[in-house]
Amino acid sequence: MAAVEMFRDELDDVEVVRPLLRVVREETNLPHYRRGPLVANRRAARARMKQRRRRSVVVALLAATLVLLAWPGHAFGGTNGAGLSTDLASSTTLASGMVYVVQPGDTLSTIAAEVNPVRPGIARAALVAELHSSVVIAGEHVLIP
Repeated sequence: MAAVEMFRDELDDVEVVRPLLRVVREETNLPHYRRGPLVANRRAARARMKQRRRRSVVVALLAATLVLLAWPGHAFGGTNGAGLSTDLASSTTLASGMVYVVQPGDTLSTIAAEVNPVRPGIARAALVAELHSSVVIAGEHVLIP
């Protein structure tokens, strides 16, 4: 404990309304000014929240990547059944899934050239695989692969 010495002659002129010093007992239940969870708990909750956000961002990026890779189109390397890019296939007269009626004078090579004017060999191979034959007859219905 500490001792305090006061000189009475200095305080004679001052009218004391309340005591200048007061003895305070040690109290065990001091008021808590900071309420709420502990700092360690708040830090752990913040770390868990950041981890959830990171996982969400990674999942969103993976989903976007899969959608872009599965998107059909010439920009991503999309082709039809005859090996023709989708923009060229839409500009030709015959496209994949159409039914073509063989005209007199048509051969498998001329039909393949109409399906894929850039690389008719791929279209011819697809037509042979579809028909199980390399010969076409006038009036025959051919499903364009």
